[in-house]
Amino acid sequence: MPEISTAVAEVKHRYLWGTFLLMTTSRRWLFNVGYCVLLTPVGLAVILVALHTLGTINAWVFPIVQVGVFCLFGGSSCLVAAQLADRRPAQRSADRQRRWLGWGLAMLLVINVPTYGLAYHMTHVRVPGQLGIGAPKPRNAKTPLDRGLSYATRTIPINASQWLETWEISAQASAPKGIVLLFPGNLGTKSSQLISPAQTFSSLGFDTVLGDFQGVVGSSGSTVTLGIDESEDVVTVYNYWQEQMVAQGRGDTPIILYGVSMGTAAILRAIATHKITPDAIILELPFVRLVDAVKSRLRHHKIPPNPTAALMVFWAGIQHGVNGFGHNPISYAKAVDCPTLVIHGAQDKWTPVSEIEALVNNIPVSKQLIVSPEAGHHQLIGVDRALWDASVSNFLKAI
Repeated sequence: MPEISTAVAEVKHRYLWGTFLLMTTSRRWLFNVGYCVLLTPVGLAVILVALHTLGTINAWVFPIVQVGVFCLFGGSSCLVAAQLADRRPAQRSADRQRRWLGWGLAMLLVINVPTYGLAYHMTHVRVPGQLGIGAPKPRNAKTPLDRGLSYATRTIPINASQWLETWEISAQASAPKGIVLLFPGNLGTKSSQLISPAQTFSSLGFDTVLGDFQGVVGSSGSTVTLGIDESEDVVTVYNYWQEQMVAQGRGDTPIILYGVSMGTAAILRAIATHKITPDAIILELPFVRLVDAVKSRLRHHKIPPNPTAALMVFWAGIQHGVNGFGHNPISYAKAVDCPTLVIHGAQDKWTPVSEIEALVNNIPVSKQLIVSPEAGHHQLIGVDRALWDASVSNFLKAI
């Protein structure tokens, strides 16, 4: 019947028109919210600077970084949703520009979310039972007693809520020749990486202190910064034992630092940035530049290194308030002012020997490079102990 057909057509027309208006309103609302959220940190920063200048508030305690990250992801998410809601072809030039801008910001979200997550995972640890991303906090699997070495556990305070856990092993000599402070690599522990070297140092007549960085085993903390903040842990242990030696009437006792991988970066940064003055250092498996180290690991896992590595370093810097792009042990090496032994593996898949040679050449004082043809990114003491023992023994005799 004509009347019914007309009524149905009218209802259909109103339904489609209402749906169109709803989609248009939702799309415009999402666009507006997205742009406002993205611009919020700019306006907030201006307000904070003004209030800080007037002395009304202390802007440094405001979580501007966390707010900025939230606004970036939240605003970009709104723009993605707006783009998905917009099914019409762009007719006007202004519409086209707006859509291209929205898609560009949406791509920023697509690229940055996974790199932010990867950076967080690489630089955070979780205690057993804790939910979230991040590597499990490493634990000790053995103690020096398993090698027949007596030891004592000491907690070195950093402040009221932070501390470092260390093991102390006395020299196998009545009159120790010095003290060696040992530091592990990324997520390595005094248990997994330092007992074997400490056994050799002890047999050579040196007291040893095996230290865990924050975020590992019995030390406080839940983050890792690949040698940046860890350099302050090196300073804490070094200063503590320097004071102990003076208090014991052994102020002229040589203090030697030994580090593995990330531990070498922490030692070099502690020397260059915090001006500690050890009597000698032993660096095993160092990396040269943080960005390059991240790239090599991404290649190993079949992940495109560019621009992923730079974005991961950037986001890790935002998360921890550090500058990862300036974290370059090859530059720190120029500040070294003590005899140095560098040990590396020719098969190391993370850092080629040519880059290690460049780092060694930057050390302006007496230095020695030992390269094992068989070793990769593994401590030489576990690959060719005779070569490791001989190299370290000859080096220590010469200082």
